[in-house]
Amino acid sequence: MARRTLLRVLLEERGCHRYAAFDAEFGRAAELAAKELGRPALGTVTASQATWKRWLSGEQMPRADTATVLEHWLGADVMTLLQTVAEDRDTPRSLIDEDVARATARDLDDAFGGSSLRFSETTTGLEGRWYLSGRHRFDGTQLPVQIYEADEHDGLVVIGAADQPHVRHFIRPTRRALVLAVSKERAYALDAAYAKRSRVPGGDMLTIPSAYLVDQLTYALLWAMTNIDDSLQADDAVLHAERQRLGPYLGQPRSAMARAAMPELSNVSAAWLGMHVCARHITRQLAGTSAPPLFWTPVPSAEDAAAWLFFACWPEYQRAVEDHGDAAAPSERALYIPDDVLREARPHERILLWLGVALMELHGLEVRVYADPGYARTDAFVVVPDTKVIVTNWMAEHGIWHVDTSDALTDVRACAELLDRARGHAVTEGATPERRLRSLADRLDLDWEWLTRRCAELAEFGTGGLLRPRSRLVDTAELDAVLAFAGRLGEADPPDGAPAVDGTTLKRPSGFVAPNARDAAG
Repeated sequence: MARRTLLRVLLEERGCHRYAAFDAEFGRAAELAAKELGRPALGTVTASQATWKRWLSGEQMPRADTATVLEHWLGADVMTLLQTVAEDRDTPRSLIDEDVARATARDLDDAFGGSSLRFSETTTGLEGRWYLSGRHRFDGTQLPVQIYEADEHDGLVVIGAADQPHVRHFIRPTRRALVLAVSKERAYALDAAYAKRSRVPGGDMLTIPSAYLVDQLTYALLWAMTNIDDSLQADDAVLHAERQRLGPYLGQPRSAMARAAMPELSNVSAAWLGMHVCARHITRQLAGTSAPPLFWTPVPSAEDAAAWLFFACWPEYQRAVEDHGDAAAPSERALYIPDDVLREARPHERILLWLGVALMELHGLEVRVYADPGYARTDAFVVVPDTKVIVTNWMAEHGIWHVDTSDALTDVRACAELLDRARGHAVTEGATPERRLRSLADRLDLDWEWLTRRCAELAEFGTGGLLRPRSRLVDTAELDAVLAFAGRLGEADPPDGAPAVDGTTLKRPSGFVAPNARDAAG
């Protein structure tokens, strides 16, 4: 007798116990998945009758695009779909009102770009799949979601005793999942693994800090972290193998790797590998120098900026950079963010851009943002005044990395001159981190008071209950630090006349152009 899998149960509930009915419904589900996930190829996916029978019996696991269509349609991942359903009449069911759950899903989808929350009836009630679509670097991901109605008490959102049997059932599997508590038409999120660890055995409630309100800030962090973490975790073995083969490149003064050379890597994993190589190149080239380095960094999208917040290799690199120079002449970073990137960025993406800049300010870098299209062809580079120019690029569309080094005086002066000219065209300004970040918030159309207040609220609790990385290559320590930093900036403006380091007074040689920057130099 064939195993009774969850897939069989769900298809029977939809009247798909015969292949003809399944084939028709699967076709409609494929077209819907193609539209909602922005992947047109899904619309042509089909499954034969033989494959359908093997799926129902649990003999074959759906893979690739067929798995994506099934997961989008039925609201559960394929591992869950192929699990045997226990014939247990005492299995708890969720108590959420279906209208409340679906209204919450609609509100979330309306509020946040790239959000698609869909529910399906399972043997234990209504459970959802939250699809978080990428746009540039991210490939998109999904996670199981369960919504519960809750009450608010003294800064906490409380899921009561009646829901606890189902809460225990939902958080028990070892997987990434999210608990959403709804109170007064607002949603609050908690990572399921954190909920499992924090629940008191036999307790009659589950509490969520009100700081975990799902708004543009928390959605930005969930969207970025889950996309980055899931991609890196999925590529763990391949990425490890590619990293082991880097030896011949790491000691070279110049090297490059085309994206097509490593087709198995996701876009996020390629970015991680590129950052790793570029960071090693910069720290090696800075060894033995004393002048503070000056950076020019193009930023193609908010998804690229999110790497600074979540890649675990970035803090080590940043600490190495901080060892060069002194407080009297701090390092500068010029970020080139084209106007078209700013125009198309959604609110949560603009928040990621802002947090990435705030993180650099936290580490003592004076950051200014530029948008002049004349600099569009300028590669990323680092200038050590009077010494060398270091080319480092890991954000290119068709390359994983490109590194180079030149100590020719003409090259060093040309890069320094480019930075000098650009300094007069910054779209952000200010003599202190607070003023520069406030100027950037205005440029990004972000409410300063709201943003810094929400950063302070999240920093008070930490992000551990909201974001739980699974990959060893992802870390949230830098994120927690920058949230606390941003929260402090919002407490009060600096007094008039307070001393400040003005980045425009730094002394550097006049005069070069980084590779591909000659058009920008004029």
